[in-house]
Amino acid sequence: MKPQRVAVVVGVGVLGASVGWNLSRSGVDVVLVDAGRPGEGVTNWSFSWANASNKTASKSYFDLNVAGMEAHRELARTIGPDSWWYPDGHLRWAADPAAERRLLQTAELLTSWNYAVEVSTGAEVRRRLEPALTLPDDIPVLFYPDEAWVHGRHLVSRLVSEAVAAGAEHRFGTTVRDISTGADGSVRSVALSDGSRLAADIVVNAAGPDAADVAGLVARHLPMRREPGVVTRIGCAQVPVRRAMHAPHVEIRPDGNSSVVLHSREIDALIDTGEEPSELARLLHELARQVVPDLGNGHITQTRVANRPIPADGFPSVGAWSSVPGYYEAVSHSGITLGPVIGRLLASEILSGERDRLLTDFHPERFAA
Repeated sequence: MKPQRVAVVVGVGVLGASVGWNLSRSGVDVVLVDAGRPGEGVTNWSFSWANASNKTASKSYFDLNVAGMEAHRELARTIGPDSWWYPDGHLRWAADPAAERRLLQTAELLTSWNYAVEVSTGAEVRRRLEPALTLPDDIPVLFYPDEAWVHGRHLVSRLVSEAVAAGAEHRFGTTVRDISTGADGSVRSVALSDGSRLAADIVVNAAGPDAADVAGLVARHLPMRREPGVVTRIGCAQVPVRRAMHAPHVEIRPDGNSSVVLHSREIDALIDTGEEPSELARLLHELARQVVPDLGNGHITQTRVANRPIPADGFPSVGAWSSVPGYYEAVSHSGITLGPVIGRLLASEILSGERDRLLTDFHPERFAA
């Protein structure tokens, strides 16, 4: 009889929770380890937009994100949508003719790849979809009906609960200090900062912004970008918008019944100038009020500057690193879109040793040099 396999999943954001859930329901003994609480790191401070329309840098990356969207739909059918899944589509429009042309060119490309996109006018969008918006009547607006927003913290909580029900353990509020290997170089155990040591033959590095540090524990160099982003939550008596949207200078989405999330690449560019997070939040709120005037009645409740977990070339690092048998990575930006599909595909690779073709371009070995 084969001994039971034990997997330590390091980092319990949406990627780690998805991998842990898939492994535990397949009979693996799983221990979920996180320095904080599950889903309260980068997962909770993301724009949380499930999409492939913004993933056209390569066809393989686009295909992986399309699979990610389908994996979300399948997950909602499996565990129920509860309070985490909001498939109401996504809106995008531009402020100047050059940016508008680029958006329409992207829409043509996506249509050629059989991705659903509708071109409407500002007037039509206000009439059919979002009456609270302020935008010109004749401006072209792209509507992506198959896209969604995700409440990441609620999704992670549900996946962790399901994994625990399937037999998983968790160690929250502690970090990984050491990964020990045997004479053959394979994973043998994991030491935690609380003084405990876990016997394990599988380690999944899903540590997000800290993934390079965890990789270093097995002498693996995982190059990561430094790309901080600021997200602000606005408290509202009544949320005035129903779906995620990219306006010309700010991104806006609902965040439940009494909150809206704001983000802007333009405001991100101010982080390293020394502006205080409270001032960045004020600027985000002002930009959002210009698009949705009703947000002027809201108030800033939370703001966080967080580092995005982006490997150096901008693409995911998912799969085994052959130099240390038993060590795997699940590190990616767009974790919200990709969490369920990476969780399923990586769990399958761990169990079978076979790599799915969707992950061919995103294997950790590309950083081996």
